[in-house]
Amino acid sequence: MADISIPSLILFIASIVVAAGVSGVLIDTVTGISSSVDDRGGDVSTEIRTDIEVISDPQGGVYDDTNDNLSVYVKNTGLRSLPATSDGFDIIVGAKYQSSVSVTVVDGTEWRPSNVVRIDVTGIQLSSGDYRMKIVVDGDEEVFEFHVP
Repeated sequence: MADISIPSLILFIASIVVAAGVSGVLIDTVTGISSSVDDRGGDVSTEIRTDIEVISDPQGGVYDDTNDNLSVYVKNTGLRSLPATSDGFDIIVGAKYQSSVSVTVVDGTEWRPSNVVRIDVTGIQLSSGDYRMKIVVDGDEEVFEFHVP
């Protein structure tokens, strides 16, 4: 009877050690996944509260060919204030990234919800035709299509 008990005891102890090791790995993995979900949830919350809309008229002459200047008005339609600096914007016009950008808050000192900014892209030479302007602010993207006569 002792012959059967000792191997059973050894197998029992070995299974407990293996179970403890597996549970440690699982706890670490679940903790990592939980942390990732929390981080992503915060990012999604910020993206949901961020929204912009271009309110310029695409037929209203947004491009001044005399000064090579493109001006559009953008409204903050989200739920939070956004940065109103040229560093906070990524502007792409006609598939080219624009670095000569200035941003001016039209109705206030900060770009709060319902406020409007004017984006001026200077030194841009556009020939006649249809163009797309992509504006990216804090992860929110807006595409504005306009025509240059």
